[in-house]
Amino acid sequence: QVQLVESGGGLVQAGESLRLSCAASGSIFSFYAVGWYRQAPGKPRELVAHKTTTGSTNYADSVKGRFTISRDNAKNTVYLQMNSLKPEDTAVYYCKGSDSHTLRDYWGQGTQVTVSS
Repeated sequence: QVQLVESGGGLVQAGESLRLSCAASGSIFSFYAVGWYRQAPGKPRELVAHKTTTGSTNYADSVKGRFTISRDNAKNTVYLQMNSLKPEDTAVYYCKGSDSHTLRDYWGQGTQVTVSS
């Protein structure tokens, strides 16, 4: 079973950047889709960015033009580059991998991102 571990969160000021990493304990080669989600206090978890092996990439409207999702199969890692951060980006960020072999979704434990104004 693959385990995902997020890192790179922290406290930044508005306008600054962060890069989140999601490292897998095994190969992500069979992940047909990877995604980043976030959950702010009192709100439901929402999709931030999603990328498939067919080339489809989707972003929440609130992050378009600011965030970029990428994956490095050689490093078994998924990234989320976040630029021009805003206070409303404050949330716990989770990564997810969808495996085409096991037909399972794998989630990380989350990393906190806090953006001060």
